[in-house]
Amino acid sequence: MKPRHKRAAIIVAGLAALGLAAYLVLNAFQSNLVFFFTPTQVTAGEAPKNRTFRIGGMVKAGSVQRKDLTVHFVVTDTVKEVNVSYTGILPDLFREGKGVVAQGKLGADGQMVASEVLAKHDENYMPPEAQSAMDQAKAQQTIKTLK
Repeated sequence: MKPRHKRAAIIVAGLAALGLAAYLVLNAFQSNLVFFFTPTQVTAGEAPKNRTFRIGGMVKAGSVQRKDLTVHFVVTDTVKEVNVSYTGILPDLFREGKGVVAQGKLGADGQMVASEVLAKHDENYMPPEAQSAMDQAKAQQTIKTLK
């Protein structure tokens, strides 16, 4: 084999290895990617059916029901509501009327089965995505009432 052919083979092999590595990294990234949705988006059908996603908003007052380690509650963005079921120990800061982000999958009945629940960490904090979604929902509600 001529040196020129050896160099070409090494370059082709290197590019193939680089392409394979890029594919594996992007595939791993794709499978671990979790998107954020508001209750309005979930009820509109924008959330994926068989993939994990996050929903954020406020825990509706009077909606928390506990049975052993399973907790059922409602997440709202003041316009729409989504029922959430979670089995496990909730964060200490989880309260009715406070901000929450739940991660899980949407069941066939439209209820989210959460695998993780995150509560805000202080009195003034809300995840930026949740705050933006709440502001947009309030603005849309105000526009509808003015019409």
